[in-house]
Amino acid sequence: MGRVAWGRWVAGAAWLVAAGILGRTEQAEANAERLTRWEFRQPQMGTEFKILLYTTTEADARRASAAAFERVARLNAILSDYDPESELMRLCAQAGGEPVPVSEDLYRVLERAVEVARATGGAFDPTMGPVVRLWRRARRQRRLPDERDLAEARRLVDWKLVELDPEQRTVRLGRAGMRLDLGGIAKGYAAAEALKVLEAQGIRRALVAAAGDIALGEPPPEASGWRIAVATPDAESGVGPTLVLSGCSVSTSGDAEQFVEIGGVRYSHIVDPRTGIGVQGRSSATVVGDEGARVDAVATALSVLGPEEGIRVADQLGLAARVVVVEDSGRAQVRTSRLWETISEGDAARADER
Repeated sequence: MGRVAWGRWVAGAAWLVAAGILGRTEQAEANAERLTRWEFRQPQMGTEFKILLYTTTEADARRASAAAFERVARLNAILSDYDPESELMRLCAQAGGEPVPVSEDLYRVLERAVEVARATGGAFDPTMGPVVRLWRRARRQRRLPDERDLAEARRLVDWKLVELDPEQRTVRLGRAGMRLDLGGIAKGYAAAEALKVLEAQGIRRALVAAAGDIALGEPPPEASGWRIAVATPDAESGVGPTLVLSGCSVSTSGDAEQFVEIGGVRYSHIVDPRTGIGVQGRSSATVVGDEGARVDAVATALSVLGPEEGIRVADQLGLAARVVVVEDSGRAQVRTSRLWETISEGDAARADER
């Protein structure tokens, strides 16, 4: 799990709010070169990216954050399914044809996406583009997708038709009309890549957050970790316990902000690849692990699988996870993986003391 410090977890939805635990010593306060906390925000990938970092000068902080945001912007130009000129959409335009050489970033994300699709039995599927487009329109019009349109779109969904050649670094989409959607993995990858840029700039005490995806470097000065607060559907106040983390990635997938009610039924923006229907009811899934892209995709899959099956998969993958589903009665069904329980119980007292 890398350098991870845990406390009572704060369950999650669309935005992870992070604050450093400061606590400088007198010696650190007296040091003229002491680290200072800086915060930067920028709209990227259809959401707000936030960077928190510690460095000795404002110039270093601004230079490093600008480089990190630039990296995210480059990734958006590669991975976006909204931009018809993105590398992803150019690949989709050649679906059903010959293998297409792609950039290292696009190949790495698709490789991880296919891996998670296989591990979750297709609960995560990067070829969901045609179905997702129908549900985006459904949310705007507040009307369920046409059954015939949905059946035709589902015919184009099959992660097994994504053919990857690691030696040539090519991708072939095996059926004409296929359309990739990396919305359930791209932000986790981008947050982790932005953190790598900060580390390359010599800034290791840093955090990058993108909606429900967060990448964590070394903790703030004199702290055991970054303190993460996330909204949770099983808490009356919308805020649960606290998670203290460092040196890892955490992703939360849920319907707190993106959903539509049609005919008295609540449909999430997360669509079940196996049925083509938006996940129903209130839910969230939080996953913690070493790699941003992987935990992002797995969190999406767990939202589809639900508490029982989702936690079974998380245990098989060796990931810390918590899945919450709020039933019609208002009662919350909560399940946690073995790794989550083991680590959180071990550090709960220390976290409460902070």
